Amino acid sequence: MAMGAVLSSSRAAFLASPLSSSSSSSSPAAAGKQQQHDTMMIMKYSSTSSPHTRWPVCSQLVAGDRNGGTARHVARSTGNQLSAHIHQPLLNSSPIRLCSNNAGLVRRRLLSRVECFLLSSDPVTSGWQKPRRSDSLTGLESPSLLQPEYKVPVRKRADYRAEQYEMTGAPLGDVPAEAAVLVGDANGEVVSAPPWWQQFPKRMTIVVLCFFSFLLCNMDRVNMSIAILPMSAEFGWSPATVGLIQSSFFWGYLLTQILGGIWADRFGGKVVLGFGVVWWSIATILTPFAAKLGLPFLLVVRAFMGIGEGVAMPAMNNILSKWIPVSERSRSLALVYSGMYLGSVTGLAFSPFLISKFGWPSVFYGFGSLGSIWFTLWQLKARSSPSEDPEVTKDEKRHILGGSTIKEPVSSIPWKLILSKPAVWALIVSHFCHNWGTFILLTWMPTYYNQVLKFNLTESGLLCVLPWLTMAVFANVGGWIADTLVAKGVSITNVRKIMQSIGFLGPALFLTLLSKVRTPAMAVLCMACSQGSDAFSQSGLYSNHQDIGPRYAGVLLGLSNTAGVLAGVFGTAATGYILQKGSWDSVFQVAVLLYIVGTVVWNVFSTGERILE
Repeated sequence: MAMGAVLSSSRAAFLASPLSSSSSSSSPAAAGKQQQHDTMMIMKYSSTSSPHTRWPVCSQLVAGDRNGGTARHVARSTGNQLSAHIHQPLLNSSPIRLCSNNAGLVRRRLLSRVECFLLSSDPVTSGWQKPRRSDSLTGLESPSLLQPEYKVPVRKRADYRAEQYEMTGAPLGDVPAEAAVLVGDANGEVVSAPPWWQQFPKRMTIVVLCFFSFLLCNMDRVNMSIAILPMSAEFGWSPATVGLIQSSFFWGYLLTQILGGIWADRFGGKVVLGFGVVWWSIATILTPFAAKLGLPFLLVVRAFMGIGEGVAMPAMNNILSKWIPVSERSRSLALVYSGMYLGSVTGLAFSPFLISKFGWPSVFYGFGSLGSIWFTLWQLKARSSPSEDPEVTKDEKRHILGGSTIKEPVSSIPWKLILSKPAVWALIVSHFCHNWGTFILLTWMPTYYNQVLKFNLTESGLLCVLPWLTMAVFANVGGWIADTLVAKGVSITNVRKIMQSIGFLGPALFLTLLSKVRTPAMAVLCMACSQGSDAFSQSGLYSNHQDIGPRYAGVLLGLSNTAGVLAGVFGTAATGYILQKGSWDSVFQVAVLLYIVGTVVWNVFSTGERILE
């Protein structure tokens, strides 16, 4: 190495100085002058550094006093400039006497204080080299004195070039310090960065797993709407019986909305959501057996399936309130809810294929068995909160908490306090108004396509997928817009009001236009735009539960979603009654009226501030 010549020459010059021999010091006065001369010579040499490098070549070499004190020069690189800090302990004011007895001691002290920090050209270490001192005094004069001790490199620049000392490398570049710093362990060895899948944020793992749970949720829900056709033909069910079977799902679904929120807030979202997926997966697999046993068994199994799916939304809301910071809340929830929409698309797309190839029971066996795979991953990777997860890093935990602390799970629900807040009632009323229009469109859309637009059943089935796809796309678009507004300093209250106003007024506008259009293409476009703008609600009221009361997010969603499910049940029945007495225009007018009511209530009473601690 080129630096070896510099180091060797410095040592040779040092040992050849008159100070290194006791015979050259015939008197104390002469010895003092000689020591001062030699010390100045060493200081002059040691302060020399390359003009082409950011670091000094060598630290100052200063003799020790009688008590072993030293003056040490420490150089540090701070960005583009070099700062030197000199620490000078008090030296003994009496002169150092050089005689035959103490000349060797002075020489040993001088040599023992030599500390050269040299840049290594070794491609493996590429770091500082520090001479290692020998414990033996006799070893000081041997070539083994300077034994390199490698230190972990900490750089502020990517590379260096020092032509004076024949060290070459890539030119200095304006590389950020974060990109240039190497990682070392406690032993000074370079440690490679972990693979990308280990750097994936743990909170996003939770979001992805929740996304797939909602995907399975709607896959298992919509498969009955396809399988009911061959099942009714096989068992001879009447249309009234078919309607009873379809509605039995909501018996259990309504039952566990609030209970699921209470359980999630008390026992943790991981336990409750895992229970829900296992419960509804088992009920899905048991559906063919129950149908062959008789109608009562099938109704019970369908109600059991509703019990499992009823806890999904409250439990998901609870766990994301612990894991997701407010700056990422909208897009995380939008991604999870888009799993529901894509689950409907997947179920509607694959159910006919499975039924035609393997029979209608295969839909329930195939979709239900996927829950076991999800549950295994959930048990391995999910935790109810960051404080329970040993894999989450300190930086990510700090980012999630944002300076706050994680509170203990609630032991009791303050119902009186919750129901006394106007913002809570704004959530309940707005959820009812939102789901009235949404359930009408999704439930009666095939009938509208067939009776009004004169599409055949195949075309109606294919076009039913389009609104779900539109909602999946625009839910994520709305989430990114909402989080961007929050990041730019817009208050959370204003962001929630803006996004929900789009979710209300957009469908109201397109449903009004729907009654005016005359071509099927424009009607389908209006329907798709209505559902696309409706998806902005995921960044409005569906995100607001975590804003106003993170600790009670499960209970709050259970309350508002109960109103939403009731709106779906009553709205679907009311639509049939309206169609017997009136027309589709009347159906759309009722939905538009409720959208406007929801807009007013939401903008007057809702808030994005935390009101429940």
